[in-house]
Amino acid sequence: MIQSIDTIIIGAGQGGLATSYYLKQQGREHLILEKSDQAGSAWRDGRWDSFTLVTPNWAFRLPGAEYSGEQPAGFLKRDEVVAIFAGYAEKFGLPLRTNTRVTAVEAGADGGFLVRTADTTYQARHVVMATGLFQTPRLPAFAARTPADILQLNSDNYRNPSQLPPGGVLVVGSSQSGCQIAQELHQSGHPVYLCTSGAGRIPRTYRGRDIFAWAAQMGFSDRTVDQLPSPKAKFAANPHMAGKSDGGSLNLHQFARDGIQLLGRLQDVQDGKLQLAGDLHDNLAKADKFEADMLQGIDAFIAQNGIEAPAETLPQSQDGYAREIVRELDLAASGIRTIIWTIGYRFDFSMVKFPVFDEDGYPIQQRGETAQPGLFFVGLPWLHKQKSGLLAGVAEDAAHIASRIAAGAACPA
Repeated sequence: MIQSIDTIIIGAGQGGLATSYYLKQQGREHLILEKSDQAGSAWRDGRWDSFTLVTPNWAFRLPGAEYSGEQPAGFLKRDEVVAIFAGYAEKFGLPLRTNTRVTAVEAGADGGFLVRTADTTYQARHVVMATGLFQTPRLPAFAARTPADILQLNSDNYRNPSQLPPGGVLVVGSSQSGCQIAQELHQSGHPVYLCTSGAGRIPRTYRGRDIFAWAAQMGFSDRTVDQLPSPKAKFAANPHMAGKSDGGSLNLHQFARDGIQLLGRLQDVQDGKLQLAGDLHDNLAKADKFEADMLQGIDAFIAQNGIEAPAETLPQSQDGYAREIVRELDLAASGIRTIIWTIGYRFDFSMVKFPVFDEDGYPIQQRGETAQPGLFFVGLPWLHKQKSGLLAGVAEDAAHIASRIAAGAACPA
């Protein structure tokens, strides 16, 4: 069965919904295809119970559902975000088909596209890929050598400390998710070991304002992809920071002071033992420098623009540097019974049967528009700006793509 439709959007996350919102305003025929049973399922299925946004509520800018509550400086909880997404399509009358997995996007006979699913093939003039970049959690090959009696989870299927067996927990990765999970587990009473990386650190507030307020005013989130030092820089890990107004700032040195065992990068697992790089102090130095550079930039911006802001000097803890460099750790002897992997995600656009990808598999595009007429991408980090993959910035790209579709940036009719 072949069904013709002007535009197919693949994925009902923030990018797909935002694009649909603008196409609906244009009165343009389109359909969203979503593999899960509801819109925004990644927020429901891929976040732990205590998860909150790390961006303040005022930065929640899904078009038509921009935050307008009484806590603009607060942080929406996971369930609040899930509820917004779940009701979004109905609220705006968006055409959404759930439980529909797309298997291929191919060339159609008339120069358009064939979008194949299990029960229907759609013929479309435009296709908008909105499946996101965070699709499958990364897991190193050596994870298979972990002893069978150790529970292995990733940040997608970790929910709360109560799902873990008693005993120690190894968290692998010190970017945003890894540090937040490590802190929660430590506070719950689990002995925690944290394998660090070179991820940066950002304080929650500085000189009287939330760090995202400074970033927005300085144009930090409006940096465009051409300003990156290299194409691969768009895949850099998110710096660790707290996502709760009462959570202070995350800091590896404070973790060390609190009793979390800091380790270097995990390189292998052999015979029940972790093989670790000796880079703990280097990783700490990278996090320290990342924060120092950001604060120096804010100080300079304040001075250059004559902004009134109270002076502040953040504590310069050094506790992590006093920790021993461990190169090997016996899992059983250390009492570690759980490993949680927080080392990022893999993405896969193999369903798209057009040569529009670079050597990393990332789409070659200009603000979401590829060289294949009518084929677009939305909702990816650094698609156009730093904020392109965030709720604070996805609407700008979605509106642009909808305008390009309206202007006829498509395959021949």
